[in-house]
Amino acid sequence: MATTLNSGFTMPIIGLGVWRMESQQVKDLILNAIKIGYRHFDCAAKYKNEEEVGEALKEAFTSGLVKREDLFITTKLWNSDHGHVVEACKDSLRKLQLDYLDLYLVHFPVPTRHTAIGKTASVLGEDGVLDIDTTISLETTWRAMEDLVSMGLVRSIGISNYGVIMVRDCLAYSKIKPAVNQIETHPYFQRDSLVKFCQKHGVCVTAHTPLGGAAANTELFGTVSCLDDQLLKGLAGKYKRTAAQIALRWGIQRKTVVIPKSSKWERLKENFQVFDFELSKEDMELIGNLDKKYRTNQPAKFWGIDIYG
Repeated sequence: MATTLNSGFTMPIIGLGVWRMESQQVKDLILNAIKIGYRHFDCAAKYKNEEEVGEALKEAFTSGLVKREDLFITTKLWNSDHGHVVEACKDSLRKLQLDYLDLYLVHFPVPTRHTAIGKTASVLGEDGVLDIDTTISLETTWRAMEDLVSMGLVRSIGISNYGVIMVRDCLAYSKIKPAVNQIETHPYFQRDSLVKFCQKHGVCVTAHTPLGGAAANTELFGTVSCLDDQLLKGLAGKYKRTAAQIALRWGIQRKTVVIPKSSKWERLKENFQVFDFELSKEDMELIGNLDKKYRTNQPAKFWGIDIYG
Protein backbone atom coordinates (compact mmCIF):
# COMPACT_ATOMS: atom_id res chain seq x y z
CA MET A 1 0.00 0.00 0.00
CA ALA A 2 3.02 2.31 -0.26
CA THR A 3 5.64 3.27 -2.81
CA THR A 4 9.24 4.22 -2.13
CA LEU A 5 10.18 7.65 -3.44
CA ASN A 6 13.60 8.53 -4.87
CA SER A 7 14.22 10.39 -1.60
CA GLY A 8 14.13 7.08 0.24
CA PHE A 9 10.86 7.83 2.05
CA THR A 10 7.66 5.86 1.50
CA MET A 11 4.33 7.33 0.43
CA PRO A 12 0.97 5.53 0.71
CA ILE A 13 -0.43 4.83 -2.75
CA ILE A 14 -3.87 6.14 -1.86
CA GLY A 15 -4.56 9.38 -0.07
CA LEU A 16 -7.31 11.86 0.60
CA GLY A 17 -7.28 15.19 -1.20
CA VAL A 18 -8.78 18.10 0.75
CA TRP A 19 -9.45 20.47 -2.18
CA ARG A 20 -12.91 22.07 -1.96
CA MET A 21 -13.48 20.47 1.41
CA GLU A 22 -15.63 22.81 3.46
CA SER A 23 -13.88 24.20 6.54
CA GLN A 24 -16.50 22.96 8.98
CA GLN A 25 -16.28 19.45 7.52
CA VAL A 26 -12.51 19.05 7.53
CA LYS A 27 -11.96 17.89 11.10
CA ASP A 28 -14.57 15.12 11.09
CA LEU A 29 -13.64 13.97 7.60
CA ILE A 30 -9.94 13.66 8.37
CA LEU A 31 -10.50 11.90 11.69
CA ASN A 32 -12.96 9.50 10.06
CA ALA A 33 -10.55 8.91 7.18
CA ILE A 34 -7.79 8.01 9.63
CA LYS A 35 -10.15 5.54 11.32
CA ILE A 36 -10.91 3.97 7.92
CA GLY A 37 -7.19 3.55 7.25
CA TYR A 38 -6.05 6.61 5.31
CA ARG A 39 -2.52 7.68 6.17
CA HIS A 40 -1.85 10.11 3.32
CA PHE A 41 -3.42 13.58 3.16
CA ASP A 42 -2.92 16.00 0.28
CA CYS A 43 -3.23 19.69 1.12
CA ALA A 44 -2.30 23.03 -0.42
CA ALA A 45 -2.05 26.62 0.74
CA LYS A 46 -4.47 27.49 -2.07
CA TYR A 47 -7.18 25.23 -0.62
CA LYS A 48 -7.62 27.71 2.24
CA ASN A 49 -8.16 25.00 4.87
CA GLU A 50 -4.67 24.23 6.20
CA GLU A 51 -5.63 25.58 9.65
CA GLU A 52 -8.62 23.25 9.85
CA VAL A 53 -6.46 20.33 8.71
CA GLY A 54 -3.97 21.29 11.42
CA GLU A 55 -6.65 21.17 14.11
CA ALA A 56 -7.71 17.72 12.92
CA LEU A 57 -4.13 16.45 12.94
CA LYS A 58 -3.54 17.88 16.40
CA GLU A 59 -6.56 16.00 17.75
CA ALA A 60 -5.51 12.80 15.99
CA PHE A 61 -2.08 13.00 17.62
CA THR A 62 -3.14 14.10 21.12
CA SER A 63 -5.92 11.51 21.30
CA GLY A 64 -3.50 8.73 20.35
CA LEU A 65 -5.43 7.88 17.18
CA VAL A 66 -2.15 7.97 15.23
CA LYS A 67 1.40 9.20 15.69
CA ARG A 68 2.94 11.88 13.50
CA GLU A 69 5.25 9.33 11.89
CA ASP A 70 2.21 7.27 10.85
CA LEU A 71 0.97 9.97 8.48
CA PHE A 72 2.21 11.33 5.16
CA ILE A 73 1.30 15.01 4.79
CA THR A 74 1.69 16.94 1.55
CA THR A 75 1.11 20.61 0.92
CA LYS A 76 2.04 22.98 -1.90
CA LEU A 77 3.72 26.26 -2.75
CA TRP A 78 1.29 28.65 -4.44
CA ASN A 79 2.13 30.61 -7.57
CA SER A 80 2.39 33.98 -5.83
CA ASP A 81 5.00 32.70 -3.36
CA HIS A 82 7.68 31.43 -5.77
CA GLY A 83 10.01 34.18 -4.60
CA HIS A 84 9.26 33.45 -0.94
CA VAL A 85 9.53 29.66 -0.70
CA VAL A 86 10.92 29.32 2.82
CA GLU A 87 8.45 31.80 4.31
CA ALA A 88 5.52 30.15 2.53
CA CYS A 89 6.56 26.69 3.73
CA LYS A 90 6.90 27.90 7.31
CA ASP A 91 3.45 29.51 7.07
CA SER A 92 1.94 26.19 5.95
CA LEU A 93 3.75 24.33 8.74
CA ARG A 94 2.38 26.80 11.29
CA LYS A 95 -1.17 26.37 10.03
CA LEU A 96 -0.85 22.58 9.87
CA GLN A 97 0.75 22.56 13.35
CA LEU A 98 3.60 20.37 12.11
CA ASP A 99 7.37 20.42 12.54
CA TYR A 100 8.03 19.01 9.09
CA LEU A 101 6.26 18.09 5.86
CA ASP A 102 6.56 14.71 4.21
CA LEU A 103 6.23 16.30 0.78
CA TYR A 104 6.19 19.88 -0.48
CA LEU A 105 5.24 20.53 -4.09
CA VAL A 106 5.49 23.44 -6.49
CA HIS A 107 1.75 23.70 -7.16
CA PHE A 108 2.07 25.10 -10.72
CA PRO A 109 5.14 26.01 -12.80
CA VAL A 110 3.79 29.57 -12.91
CA PRO A 111 5.38 32.25 -10.69
CA THR A 112 2.94 35.16 -10.38
CA ARG A 113 2.92 38.57 -8.77
CA HIS A 114 3.51 38.27 -5.02
CA THR A 115 0.89 39.70 -2.69
CA ALA A 116 1.47 38.42 0.85
CA ILE A 117 2.54 35.12 2.38
CA GLY A 118 -0.39 32.77 2.68
CA LYS A 119 -2.81 34.94 0.70
CA THR A 120 -2.51 32.72 -2.40
CA ALA A 121 -3.80 35.39 -4.74
CA SER A 122 -4.09 35.01 -8.52
CA VAL A 123 -3.68 38.63 -9.54
CA LEU A 124 -4.90 39.58 -13.00
CA GLY A 125 -3.56 42.50 -14.98
CA GLU A 126 -5.70 45.24 -16.49
CA ASP A 127 -6.11 43.01 -19.54
CA GLY A 128 -7.73 40.30 -17.41
CA VAL A 129 -4.75 37.96 -17.88
CA LEU A 130 -2.86 36.32 -15.02
CA ASP A 131 0.05 38.54 -13.95
CA ILE A 132 2.94 36.09 -14.45
CA ASP A 133 6.27 37.16 -12.94
CA THR A 134 8.92 36.72 -15.65
CA THR A 135 11.80 37.62 -13.30
CA ILE A 136 11.65 34.37 -11.29
CA SER A 137 12.91 31.22 -12.97
CA LEU A 138 11.68 27.78 -12.05
CA GLU A 139 15.30 26.85 -11.33
CA THR A 140 15.44 29.62 -8.71
CA THR A 141 12.25 28.27 -7.15
CA TRP A 142 13.69 24.76 -7.12
CA ARG A 143 16.91 25.87 -5.43
CA ALA A 144 14.78 27.29 -2.61
CA MET A 145 12.79 24.04 -2.45
CA GLU A 146 16.09 22.16 -2.03
CA ASP A 147 16.99 24.50 0.84
CA LEU A 148 13.86 23.32 2.67
CA VAL A 149 15.27 19.79 2.74
CA SER A 150 18.63 20.89 4.13
CA MET A 151 16.79 22.97 6.75
CA GLY A 152 14.87 19.89 7.91
CA LEU A 153 11.50 21.46 7.15
CA VAL A 154 10.63 19.02 4.37
CA ARG A 155 11.54 15.38 3.76
CA SER A 156 10.75 15.18 0.05
CA ILE A 157 10.15 17.84 -2.59
CA GLY A 158 8.33 17.63 -5.87
CA ILE A 159 6.45 19.35 -8.64
CA SER A 160 2.87 19.51 -9.83
CA ASN A 161 1.23 20.17 -13.19
CA TYR A 162 4.59 19.89 -15.01
CA GLY A 163 4.68 18.50 -18.56
CA VAL A 164 7.42 16.34 -20.07
CA ILE A 165 9.76 19.20 -21.04
CA MET A 166 9.44 20.97 -17.70
CA VAL A 167 10.11 17.70 -15.85
CA ARG A 168 13.15 17.15 -18.06
CA ASP A 169 14.46 20.61 -17.25
CA CYS A 170 13.91 20.13 -13.52
CA LEU A 171 15.84 16.87 -13.65
CA ALA A 172 18.67 18.66 -15.47
CA TYR A 173 19.16 21.52 -13.00
CA SER A 174 18.18 19.81 -9.74
CA LYS A 175 20.64 18.70 -7.08
CA ILE A 176 17.76 16.99 -5.27
CA LYS A 177 15.58 15.29 -7.88
CA PRO A 178 11.83 15.85 -7.73
CA ALA A 179 10.32 12.89 -5.90
CA VAL A 180 6.81 13.39 -7.28
CA ASN A 181 4.97 15.01 -10.18
CA GLN A 182 1.33 15.48 -9.24
CA ILE A 183 -0.86 15.80 -12.34
CA GLU A 184 -4.39 15.37 -13.56
CA THR A 185 -4.72 11.87 -14.98
CA HIS A 186 -7.72 9.55 -15.22
CA PRO A 187 -9.28 7.24 -17.86
CA TYR A 188 -10.34 10.21 -20.05
CA PHE A 189 -6.97 12.01 -19.67
CA GLN A 190 -4.32 9.32 -19.44
CA ARG A 191 -1.17 11.27 -20.41
CA ASP A 192 0.68 8.06 -21.02
CA SER A 193 3.84 9.72 -22.36
CA LEU A 194 4.16 11.97 -19.31
CA VAL A 195 3.50 9.11 -16.89
CA LYS A 196 6.04 6.86 -18.62
CA PHE A 197 8.67 9.61 -18.79
CA CYS A 198 8.36 10.39 -15.08
CA GLN A 199 8.45 6.75 -14.06
CA LYS A 200 11.41 6.03 -16.34
CA HIS A 201 13.37 8.73 -14.51
CA GLY A 202 12.35 7.77 -10.99
CA VAL A 203 9.71 10.46 -10.47
CA CYS A 204 6.55 9.10 -8.84
CA VAL A 205 3.33 10.23 -10.51
CA THR A 206 0.41 11.20 -8.29
CA ALA A 207 -3.03 11.54 -9.88
CA HIS A 208 -4.73 14.56 -8.32
CA THR A 209 -7.94 13.99 -10.29
CA PRO A 210 -8.08 10.19 -10.50
CA LEU A 211 -11.87 10.13 -10.90
CA GLY A 212 -11.94 12.75 -13.63
CA GLY A 213 -13.08 15.47 -11.29
CA ALA A 214 -16.51 13.86 -10.89
CA ALA A 215 -19.19 16.26 -9.62
CA ALA A 216 -16.70 18.87 -8.36
CA ASN A 217 -15.22 19.64 -11.77
CA THR A 218 -18.58 19.32 -13.50
CA GLU A 219 -19.89 22.02 -11.19
CA LEU A 220 -16.81 24.26 -11.30
CA PHE A 221 -15.65 23.89 -14.90
CA GLY A 222 -18.65 22.36 -16.71
CA THR A 223 -16.64 19.28 -17.66
CA VAL A 224 -17.77 15.66 -18.05
CA SER A 225 -16.83 12.85 -15.65
CA CYS A 226 -15.44 9.55 -16.89
CA LEU A 227 -17.44 7.81 -14.15
CA ASP A 228 -20.49 7.95 -16.41
CA ASP A 229 -18.70 6.00 -19.15
CA GLN A 230 -20.53 2.81 -20.09
CA LEU A 231 -17.33 0.75 -20.16
CA LEU A 232 -16.44 1.68 -16.58
CA LYS A 233 -20.01 0.99 -15.51
CA GLY A 234 -19.87 -2.39 -17.23
CA LEU A 235 -16.59 -3.29 -15.53
CA ALA A 236 -18.06 -2.16 -12.23
CA GLY A 237 -20.80 -4.75 -12.70
CA LYS A 238 -18.30 -7.43 -13.73
CA TYR A 239 -16.13 -6.92 -10.63
CA LYS A 240 -19.06 -6.07 -8.34
CA ARG A 241 -17.53 -2.67 -7.62
CA THR A 242 -18.33 0.95 -8.41
CA ALA A 243 -17.09 2.88 -11.42
CA ALA A 244 -14.98 4.99 -9.03
CA GLN A 245 -13.31 1.89 -7.60
CA ILE A 246 -12.56 0.66 -11.13
CA ALA A 247 -10.97 4.01 -12.04
CA LEU A 248 -8.89 4.06 -8.85
CA ARG A 249 -7.77 0.47 -9.30
CA TRP A 250 -6.74 1.26 -12.88
CA GLY A 251 -4.67 4.17 -11.59
CA ILE A 252 -2.99 2.02 -8.96
CA GLN A 253 -2.16 -0.71 -11.49
CA ARG A 254 -0.54 1.97 -13.66
CA LYS A 255 1.80 2.44 -10.67
CA THR A 256 0.47 5.92 -9.95
CA VAL A 257 -0.54 7.21 -6.52
CA VAL A 258 -4.21 8.25 -6.33
CA ILE A 259 -5.65 10.96 -4.09
CA PRO A 260 -9.43 11.04 -4.60
CA LYS A 261 -11.40 13.71 -2.77
CA SER A 262 -14.72 13.05 -1.05
CA SER A 263 -16.80 14.73 1.62
CA LYS A 264 -19.03 11.71 2.24
CA TRP A 265 -18.31 8.93 4.75
CA GLU A 266 -19.59 6.21 2.42
CA ARG A 267 -17.38 7.42 -0.43
CA LEU A 268 -14.35 7.67 1.85
CA LYS A 269 -14.77 3.98 2.68
CA GLU A 270 -15.56 3.01 -0.90
CA ASN A 271 -12.51 4.77 -2.34
CA PHE A 272 -10.24 3.00 0.14
CA GLN A 273 -11.57 -0.47 -0.68
CA VAL A 274 -9.50 -1.06 -3.80
CA PHE A 275 -6.84 -3.45 -2.58
CA ASP A 276 -8.77 -6.72 -2.58
CA PHE A 277 -9.29 -7.10 -6.33
CA GLU A 278 -7.25 -6.72 -9.51
CA LEU A 279 -8.20 -5.73 -13.04
CA SER A 280 -7.19 -8.21 -15.72
CA LYS A 281 -4.67 -7.24 -18.38
CA GLU A 282 -7.47 -7.25 -20.95
CA ASP A 283 -9.62 -4.90 -18.89
CA MET A 284 -6.66 -2.59 -18.25
CA GLU A 285 -6.24 -2.39 -22.04
CA LEU A 286 -9.94 -1.66 -22.52
CA ILE A 287 -9.70 1.28 -20.12
CA GLY A 288 -6.49 2.32 -21.88
CA ASN A 289 -8.54 2.78 -25.05
CA LEU A 290 -10.86 5.29 -23.34
CA ASP A 291 -8.37 8.15 -23.49
CA LYS A 292 -10.00 11.32 -24.85
CA LYS A 293 -7.15 13.69 -23.94
CA TYR A 294 -9.81 15.48 -21.94
CA ARG A 295 -8.66 17.80 -19.18
CA THR A 296 -11.35 18.48 -16.59
CA ASN A 297 -9.44 20.95 -14.36
CA GLN A 298 -9.34 24.23 -16.29
CA PRO A 299 -7.65 27.12 -14.43
CA ALA A 300 -7.89 29.20 -17.63
CA LYS A 301 -11.47 29.88 -16.56
CA PHE A 302 -10.11 32.13 -13.80
CA TRP A 303 -6.72 33.19 -15.16
CA GLY A 304 -7.61 34.53 -18.59
CA ILE A 305 -4.84 32.44 -20.12
CA ASP A 306 -4.36 28.75 -20.80
CA ILE A 307 -1.06 27.95 -19.09
CA TYR A 308 -1.00 24.61 -20.90
CA GLY A 309 -1.27 26.36 -24.27
